[in-house]
Amino acid sequence: MPKTQEKWEAKPANLLAFPPRPLRWLFLDLNSYFASVEQQLDPALRGKPIIVAPVDADTTVAIAASIEAKRYGISTGTPVWEAKQICRDIIVTPARHARYVEFHDAIVAEIWRHIPVTHVCSIDEVACRLLDNENSREAAVALARRIKAGIRANVGECLTSSVGIAPNRLLAKLASDMQKPDGLIVFTEDQLPHRLFDMPLRDIAGIGAKMERRLAQDGILDIRQYCERRPRDAGTAWGGTNGDRLWYQLHGVDLPEKPSQSRSIGHSHVLSPNKRALEPTRVTARRLALKCASRLRRKGYRSRLLVLHGKFEDDKSNWRAAIKLPCTEDSFVILAALDSLFPRLAEAGRKRPGGFRLRMVGVTLSEIEAVEGEQGSLFAALDPDDPLARETRTLALSRAMDRINEKFGRHAVSVGPLNGGRVDAVGTKIAFGRIPEMNEFHE
Repeated sequence: MPKTQEKWEAKPANLLAFPPRPLRWLFLDLNSYFASVEQQLDPALRGKPIIVAPVDADTTVAIAASIEAKRYGISTGTPVWEAKQICRDIIVTPARHARYVEFHDAIVAEIWRHIPVTHVCSIDEVACRLLDNENSREAAVALARRIKAGIRANVGECLTSSVGIAPNRLLAKLASDMQKPDGLIVFTEDQLPHRLFDMPLRDIAGIGAKMERRLAQDGILDIRQYCERRPRDAGTAWGGTNGDRLWYQLHGVDLPEKPSQSRSIGHSHVLSPNKRALEPTRVTARRLALKCASRLRRKGYRSRLLVLHGKFEDDKSNWRAAIKLPCTEDSFVILAALDSLFPRLAEAGRKRPGGFRLRMVGVTLSEIEAVEGEQGSLFAALDPDDPLARETRTLALSRAMDRINEKFGRHAVSVGPLNGGRVDAVGTKIAFGRIPEMNEFHE
């Protein structure tokens, strides 16, 4: 009998502190999602080692690898040139983000045919809360198998998934990671927490290198040692507010979700090697700012802070500068604020030994708040050049541009750079933690 179980049996009062812990969550993780979509779209790629990359170039990295490529040790983040050395037969396919969103929407719709989707966690992960008539082991497993089969039959035969079922969402996610591809793992309350003891601490979301060192300094080197602490002592080792939440979750307690809200909207772009001088950087940043502003309006927000950030070729750290905004959603106000930051970026670039060479540039709108109870401006009838009327007119123009681009496609109308020049290719891409709405492919 595991040591931890002996402790709880020796102190039955502690055991009584736990509420019932039935199976409450089903977590589905699509296997090698981007690569699987490419194989579904092109039958010639099926059964072959492929990687998905931002562009077909040896200087970039894989953003996804097929199941066949993973067998060679190739994974997300592997440089394309290295993947070609590891596997001579590797096929590189450029990413098609709009198609990944289309398949994502179809997969979520298919899951809804079997069970409501409680959380869309990322482009390739969803979590569903089980009802009382679905949470026996037999019923939950049968449900998972129907969902997996439904996705293969109605969305695409290449789209396999791994499913985890557990008393809470964290454990269901951990279970989904245990068997890939096409896995199905169940954690029941009688298996907790000892079923987790063979997992590395790093497998738990929120535990990175820094937290691992913090726990080690407190004498916690693995999940067993963490779980053997009293909840308060484990929370102290973790630190921060509600530090004992993880202890309860690892024991199967389904804690209420912490409320979250959107705090910023941002886009970044890795510049092409021939677009890393100041002027191409400025033009690209303006395009990113327009995308941010369009998203801001579509979501019904205003922003009070603009942040310009980037990385120089010779420095791994981030350079950043910020400027306060009037509470705004107007593209023209945002562009004017952005332009005022560029002298500071130019100055930082001039101090570099090799001159101005920016590898990545990003724009973020922060301190956002919802637009509520908006009313018409008292200054709208003034002369268009009157400063009091200008923002009213430019906001109306910004919204008109949104409508035109949505109808006729991205770049149908935009705000050109002040000094000319061509923008580096800026398109909507998928961050695994955020799924773009289809509108974003028109911005």
